[in-house]
Amino acid sequence: MTTFHMVRHGPTHEKTFVGWRDVPADLSDTQALARLDAALPRDALLISSDLIRAVHTADAIGMGRQRLPNDPDLREFDFGDWDGRHHTEVSESHPELSRAFWETPGELRAPNGESWNGVADRVAGVLSRLHAAHSGADIIIVGHFGMILTQLGRAKGLDPYQSLGQKIDNLSVTTIQRLTEGWDVHLINHNY
Repeated sequence: MTTFHMVRHGPTHEKTFVGWRDVPADLSDTQALARLDAALPRDALLISSDLIRAVHTADAIGMGRQRLPNDPDLREFDFGDWDGRHHTEVSESHPELSRAFWETPGELRAPNGESWNGVADRVAGVLSRLHAAHSGADIIIVGHFGMILTQLGRAKGLDPYQSLGQKIDNLSVTTIQRLTEGWDVHLINHNY
């Protein structure tokens, strides 16, 4: 059994879509980071998305943990042309698509972006590789809202729309386990 402790990066304070755009996290809440660090297994492997908000969050909790190379396949959704735009602007420019993107996620994508299913498959590939290479380990993955939701939905057997209803706070932990057959969910959006 491999345990994945998925941590959402620190807050960005952005008010627009943030996907592959590389914006920093606010890591000024050192007490929250210290609590998070203390709560996670000390002997866990640590990996993060290659976007700086995840990398710097992983750095903040990485002391004494074996760090694996940052992985671009752990990135947030690629929101394509919507990245950096406010949701009201997107709903004006793409009224039907922007609504359907959230109400019927799956194969829909923002212009020049990627779909829920694309993100889910991309991230599932990383978890599969990690499980094969480090079976039985505790692995901390510092990543993003959408990345975490796709894998939580996979573990719980939820469809994308149901998964989108789950809250995932910055610096929260969602823990899933890869069993011999199937998945088990231990924590969802747990804040320390």
